[in-house]
Amino acid sequence: MALIHHPVLSKNGDVIASAVTNLDLHDIARTSKTYGVGRFYVVTPLEDQAELVRKIIDHWVSGAGAVYNPIRREALLLLRVKASFEEVLADIRRKGAGDPVTVATSAKPRVPGLSFGELKGMLKTGERPVVLALGTAWGLTEAFIGRADYTLEPITGGTAYNHLPVRSAAAIMLDRLLGRG
Repeated sequence: MALIHHPVLSKNGDVIASAVTNLDLHDIARTSKTYGVGRFYVVTPLEDQAELVRKIIDHWVSGAGAVYNPIRREALLLLRVKASFEEVLADIRRKGAGDPVTVATSAKPRVPGLSFGELKGMLKTGERPVVLALGTAWGLTEAFIGRADYTLEPITGGTAYNHLPVRSAAAIMLDRLLGRG
């Protein structure tokens, strides 16, 4: 799982680096741990934002938070901060499992798109590691999506409104991909 803060879009369509949100870190880490995700990456090139992530990790993994809430500690142990998606891919390659399959997400349908069932099947084979990239702000840039191996079908709720919080989208995706149902 990779939460991308750059390159993402502003509401005006400009390429930006978005701010890290404390709730996203905790909630996506906890969801990732629940569904057995191996690592949760936060991608930001902004050093002040990366430092914030490191402080949050430190507090919950080795600071007072680790003693106060050891269950939260388990989830935050999954978290790693990287300056770019390329660093995420390099980190996964270093683990020796091969070149990762990259799957971008978007609220907009893409052709061709990968269905949840197709991705679930890929995950079951375990032939290659898979990294699911989620965009913050108004989503991943077209250039980022274009470099991914696949784009996952969007989550739809049955209305024309489709702007889920990223932590909610992450939970829905992981349940569809790794849940028992």
